[in-house]
Amino acid sequence: MEAVARDIKLFSGSAHEALTREICSNLGIAMADRKIFRFSDGEIGVSIQESVRGTDAFIIQPTCDPVNENLMEVLIITDALKRASAYRVNVVLPYFGYARQDRKTRAREPITAKLVANLLQRAGADRVITADLHAGQIQGFFDIPVDHLTGIPLLASHFKRVLKAPLHDGRVAVVSPDIGGVVRARRFAEQINADLAIVDKRRSHDIANVSEVMEIIGDVSGKIAILVDDIIDTAGTIVHAAKALAEHGAEKVYACAVHGVLSGPAVERISKSALEDLILTDTIPLTPEKRELKLTTLSIAPLFAEAIRRIHLDQSVSILFEPKPKKKVVR
Repeated sequence: MEAVARDIKLFSGSAHEALTREICSNLGIAMADRKIFRFSDGEIGVSIQESVRGTDAFIIQPTCDPVNENLMEVLIITDALKRASAYRVNVVLPYFGYARQDRKTRAREPITAKLVANLLQRAGADRVITADLHAGQIQGFFDIPVDHLTGIPLLASHFKRVLKAPLHDGRVAVVSPDIGGVVRARRFAEQINADLAIVDKRRSHDIANVSEVMEIIGDVSGKIAILVDDIIDTAGTIVHAAKALAEHGAEKVYACAVHGVLSGPAVERISKSALEDLILTDTIPLTPEKRELKLTTLSIAPLFAEAIRRIHLDQSVSILFEPKPKKKVVR
């Protein structure tokens, strides 16, 4: 019996339709038709407007603000596709909300990232595709395949273009804003042949989103400093780190992150900060007031499009998140 060539269909939640359209454009396909509406009591309603029987269906939805609305939407769309006999339901979460609640730090606390994983699986997800989880171990919360992509090479390539001149002359320092991000910063530094520095800080556990910069580990004096993080939320950590770097003699300070949550006082803090520029990918849509900031947005759509293409064709996806081997230099 001949193998069936399955159709591929991409559905968008309401969180970031622009990203879905760009992914579809990269794949050369049209966005699948669905309706998302609200009942008079506020409940979410979903109607799939075309047949999905036997198709490879992908739902693209970052679970950003409003987090609970967007999460509930993706669960309902997943259930609708599963009940409509889609062959496989792939949930694409460019930004995975609740990822920072990945462990218990105090008695009687929930592990909400695990709860979200359970909900997605019970709703009918056969696979999850995401980028730069705040805690990589969240992949182990799932009993289905998880493809964990990274936007770090995209950010590194941007600085290679912007800084232009050779970066191995010691004039650039990649900086981790905390000890926990050292592995990420080192990987970034290796990709642009830069030095590595670390901001050693003490975080207050009594007040959420408050931290105090202590000292800089590494030499940043007279250098271009690039702060690298996975998420920028209220921007307190990045802004304080930028100030500390400037005080330690950094010539210019840039910041970059895969996910620009930018909640609460983030806009005001960044606008008044020592940052030359803030570089983000578009895993999360920016509201009009956030677009007025001094920031550069990079499209992550090609990365997700290629991952979706490879998954649909049952090809390896590992090449998209494994570091490329370094070229040997013959002297």
